[in-house]
Amino acid sequence: MTASDQSSELHDLVMTQLDDDQAQEIVSIPLEGKSSIADHMVIASGRSTRQVASIAQKLAEKIKQSGFGPVRVEGLPAADWVLIDAGDVVVHLFRPEVRSFYNLERMWGFEGGEAAVGTA
Repeated sequence: MTASDQSSELHDLVMTQLDDDQAQEIVSIPLEGKSSIADHMVIASGRSTRQVASIAQKLAEKIKQSGFGPVRVEGLPAADWVLIDAGDVVVHLFRPEVRSFYNLERMWGFEGGEAAVGTA
């Protein structure tokens, strides 16, 4: 399996898991060629700190169980903004108010176009 195939498979797993866990306003921003930090940035919201924490924990565990290696998780205690670094895919999970404050989509130049968008 090539690195590109593995990155795509990890991205698909993340998108499916977020949808299964009823994350809201899921946006995937392709970073390939724009940044060396990852191939994809996924941004999603949870309705509460409890849901954000639950989604983050389940996603990190699913990524690890699927053989993509260790995942770094930051921000879990407060769960207002949780960052999950899975290597080729970086996931930002927010409470809606915090997401609108930081507005990462605009910072990365994404105003709605190519990226995959999903709602649960």
